[in-house]
Amino acid sequence: MSAIGSYIQEWPARSQTMFRHCKTTATRVIRKAKEVALITHPRSLALSTLSGDVTRTVVTMNKDDAIDPQHLDAIFQQKRSLRSKVRKDLKNMDPIQRIQEDNAIQNIVLESQWFRASKSLCAYISCPTLREVDTSRIVSKILSNQDNEGNAQIRKKLYVPRVEDRNSNMRMLKLSSVDDLITNSMNILEPALVDSNGNECDDVMQAREPVDLFILPGLAFDRSGRRLGRSGGYYDLFLMKYQKLAQEQEWKQPLLVALAYTPQFVEEGAIPVTPYDVAVDAVVSPSGFIPISPVALERFD
Repeated sequence: MSAIGSYIQEWPARSQTMFRHCKTTATRVIRKAKEVALITHPRSLALSTLSGDVTRTVVTMNKDDAIDPQHLDAIFQQKRSLRSKVRKDLKNMDPIQRIQEDNAIQNIVLESQWFRASKSLCAYISCPTLREVDTSRIVSKILSNQDNEGNAQIRKKLYVPRVEDRNSNMRMLKLSSVDDLITNSMNILEPALVDSNGNECDDVMQAREPVDLFILPGLAFDRSGRRLGRSGGYYDLFLMKYQKLAQEQEWKQPLLVALAYTPQFVEEGAIPVTPYDVAVDAVVSPSGFIPISPVALERFD
């Protein structure tokens, strides 16, 4: 059995011990710091609406805007309540249903034109303990350098997340082999700084070519593209940095696609938003690819 195949088989067992420190005091401190920062720093949020012709509306919150701290506190309270509900729903998911939905979602991704056409992408390494949608087959397919028929193809460049600290800072480093994955201080698999050949792993922020696809995790999503994370702010901060880089380099903005189990879909408007929240372009659920933004509709097949 290949190293990739062996690793994929061991993935669930190795991941069961991961991320024992998610609910730490540091996370609560970060959340509180964000609430303060929201009052003093300008941020913008791109939201998508899905009704007839899809348009993207940009809502900007500047430091001069009058922001009611009580209103912000209410938003964070709503987020905490929704996170609690969705986590409970995910915990109560039937294991067979979870496996079926994992397979269905990954099949949709692997067979899609937007995935097959991507040359460089960022994707997360799934963690069963967090009850994230499985990405092991997606990662395996990319690293195996084969298409769905087993034919050799031009290898896609794959970048995966590496947490830098507990202040929402994250990097995306190039992954060439699952052997280059290590367990970090929070028991999450992430790329080592140096690969198995002794070469420094490339950082996507220093890449000469743009990323055309992000495959994103999350806790809850709705049909307007709103995404509820796990309160760390890592993905929102990184996505804003990369979108700014793409704009400065005059690159085409990447397609942001989230993967979601059925219980992770909530009614539109149920996810409260702040200027720090980045909307997604599309969501893949077991029922199919759900395009939201104009760029997603253009790539929908």
